[in-house]
Amino acid sequence: MQSLRVSAASRPKGVAGAIVAVIKESGPLELQAVGAGAVNQAVKAIAIARAFLTEEDLDLAVRPEFVELFIDGQTRTGIRLLVELISR
Repeated sequence: MQSLRVSAASRPKGVAGAIVAVIKESGPLELQAVGAGAVNQAVKAIAIARAFLTEEDLDLAVRPEFVELFIDGQTRTGIRLLVELISR
């Protein structure tokens, strides 16, 4: 499963395009976000990606869960958003 990291500085529209491209090519993916700003950008990106897919009668299912990530030698608690393509 492919993984994308989202930061507070990520552009939601760019992440949304990546979500659609990856999910169509490779199947389910996970978004990883640490911090409120990053989670906010990830959720915005999912909403935009859903809008991109409406013309094709497709939608996204998302399962959030907590995850321990190793960043710069430290363990941080983040959110993993498992995203998969579904039909409407």
